[in-house]
Amino acid sequence: MGLPTPDTGHLRQTEYATVYEPAEDTYLLLDALENDREELQAQRPTICVEIGSGSGCVSAFLGQVLSPYGALILSTDINPAANNATRETVAKASSESVFEQCRTRFVQALDDRLRGKIDVLMFNPPYVVTPSAEVDSTIEAAAWAGGVLGREVLDLLIPQVPALLSPGGRFYLVVIEQNKPEDIIAGFAALGLAGQRVLSRRAGIESLSILRFTKSVL
Repeated sequence: MGLPTPDTGHLRQTEYATVYEPAEDTYLLLDALENDREELQAQRPTICVEIGSGSGCVSAFLGQVLSPYGALILSTDINPAANNATRETVAKASSESVFEQCRTRFVQALDDRLRGKIDVLMFNPPYVVTPSAEVDSTIEAAAWAGGVLGREVLDLLIPQVPALLSPGGRFYLVVIEQNKPEDIIAGFAALGLAGQRVLSRRAGIESLSILRFTKSVL
């Protein structure tokens, strides 16, 4: 029997109107984490980070995946309503992990302290192909508008990932075909991270995939 999806019923409140609600891309990422449950537990991560947590569904679910072990699970988002929504979601989670939230872009407020220490990094980026002008044009657009190739936000993070991950650390990334997943995998390979497509699913007009990247322990 699979793990339960975290309760995000509080998102119906008007104060969370700008928060990205769990959708097929969210659930695909949950499935990828659950598929890797044995490996993640064997890894015994101590610091996990979700960038752009939105509802907090993924952070809360990772806590369940790691149970009965615990970790520090840090969730970041630039939307203060998302920080508050995440706080409510993880408060209802059944987990031994410690959850913290931070309002910041990526991990900018914490990158010096997290450098080389993140064991599990997760990002469901704004991946929709849009004009560049739509990127960050509103707090709602920040959750989905990805600009050229749907990659403008992601491409800002990519160079930072290798330095943030611990030896053996993992990075889970949500993409669509228009983002050119194979180019992303090749780009990370040039930075020293091995990557592969671990799960794919069709959702309406979108072909979603989860890419997983791993940093060498050497």
